[in-house]
Amino acid sequence: MTFTPPAGAAALVGDFTDWHKKPALPVEGGHPVTLTLPRGAWVEYAWLDAKGKAFADPDNPQRSLNPWWPYPRAAVVGEYARHPLWLRPDAARRGTAHRLTWAGTVFSGTRRAIVYTPHGHDPAHPTPVYYIQDGVAFYRTGKLGEVMDRAVEAGLAQGAVLVFVEPGDRSAEYYLNDRYLDFLREEVFPRVEGEFVTVSERGLWGASLGGLISLYLGSGHPELFSRVVSHSGAFIARPGAADAQGVIDTTTAGEWLRERLEQTPPRHLKTSLDTGTLEWLTGPNRRMAGMFADLGLQHQYREYPSGHNWVTWREALPEAFLYMQGG
Repeated sequence: MTFTPPAGAAALVGDFTDWHKKPALPVEGGHPVTLTLPRGAWVEYAWLDAKGKAFADPDNPQRSLNPWWPYPRAAVVGEYARHPLWLRPDAARRGTAHRLTWAGTVFSGTRRAIVYTPHGHDPAHPTPVYYIQDGVAFYRTGKLGEVMDRAVEAGLAQGAVLVFVEPGDRSAEYYLNDRYLDFLREEVFPRVEGEFVTVSERGLWGASLGGLISLYLGSGHPELFSRVVSHSGAFIARPGAADAQGVIDTTTAGEWLRERLEQTPPRHLKTSLDTGTLEWLTGPNRRMAGMFADLGLQHQYREYPSGHNWVTWREALPEAFLYMQGG
């Protein structure tokens, strides 16, 4: 793939540089930058000016599902495959969203969650419930509730109760923080269970740091959780690994959780793992999945030719849901 620099472009960044984690690719003499990328890849990128400020490619109108920055543009090597569930019509029978708001006690501030119940749901009937980190993003951008509605209507899966929990400070709450379990048990479970669902099984679900905290808590508490879904889990992490300013380390902290799980395998879990192949967390996720395979743990692992973003995770949602709820 050849990227032709517009006026003022001094360097190129994107999924292939892990954005700002690796050096930008310089533009030399105004010449195009050519990269070899996987067939079928969805690639997000931006240009940097001479001062290092990112800006969007004026020659490419293709935006992405990027909630963090306004400047990424996307390019596709051939065709990025869509899951068949996304190609189906919208479900005629949809679930119901119930919005919750309360004053936090474990973590300060106003807390919010959306409880999504499947069509025809009976709160008295034992049903799996999944507590989903970064809830608003999974509900609005990922459209996990829509994935469930389509899968159930197609006869491919059973419904579940999806609890989309919105974080406050996600870095503090999700980075191997045991107080997040206190938050779930003391504030979220009591507002959901009994009121909206009679629990048959509990699961945790998340992406990046949300995947990290989901596998961390799910593996350590068999009395509470039996299922975990992690997309691009931030498995470069270690308790207390932060700089003097409190910035957490997701690049050099090592793979503490994998090493822990090798010693105490989570044999109680059914786990779905996936990652993009154009991100700095590909290797840690492959090694985590390899450990699950070596130990014979119940799991699936999938890769997608894209980066650490919502295009990757949106495409991964159908197979994750079908693995957990498929019949």
